[in-house]
Amino acid sequence: MAQQKAAAAKRKGATAKNGRAANDAAPPKDRRRERGEASVQRIIDATIELIAEEGLASVTMQRIAEHVGSSNALVVFHFRSKENLFRAVLQYLSDRYDELWVTLVRAPGLSPVERALGAVDCAQRFARQHPKWVSVFVVFSSDRKSMQIYNEIGLPSDLAYTAEARELLIEISRSGGYTGVDIDTLSESLNYLVHGAWYWDHLNPSSRDTNVLRKTMLLLLHQAFPRHFELMR
Repeated sequence: MAQQKAAAAKRKGATAKNGRAANDAAPPKDRRRERGEASVQRIIDATIELIAEEGLASVTMQRIAEHVGSSNALVVFHFRSKENLFRAVLQYLSDRYDELWVTLVRAPGLSPVERALGAVDCAQRFARQHPKWVSVFVVFSSDRKSMQIYNEIGLPSDLAYTAEARELLIEISRSGGYTGVDIDTLSESLNYLVHGAWYWDHLNPSSRDTNVLRKTMLLLLHQAFPRHFELMR
């Protein structure tokens, strides 16, 4: 009898231990939260597609719901208003560009020249991989009503990227012994090129597959720092 009780206690202890281990290793997923996040993302994706194709004027909560295949009530539940939805869309796109910038420009171990080339690559790669995202950026920054949202969410990031690029150019100029380089004009010119190229790609989608943006940016960098940047053939 004593041996049977001991064996039972051992089995019970092992079961409890295994249960704790299983709980520690694989906490239960919040299925409701996952479904909610997936629903929000589908709405954001649908809004991006509609804005890219039709602009802002014709985009309504009802049309977004129809595009997603859900009810208008679900869209309102997640975002409350169209302005909140537009803010979420612009924040989502800004975050995606920032992720690419961090990968290409701020990766550990890169030299200033490599980081500058990463900034050049970031602008073109983002436009090629996500043309509709670029179109939405252009629409938000061009429409008078949505420009306030862009100025609050998109513009601060744009200014930060330009300032970061300027610091890279200053370091290249200093370490390379260059004199007489107008860093402010150069950094702003590169910024103008990116926004101009994105606007032109939005108007003329067939131009997206060319290397004109990269070639022009490298041309400016080569003229300023000929020993550090080669022309693109």
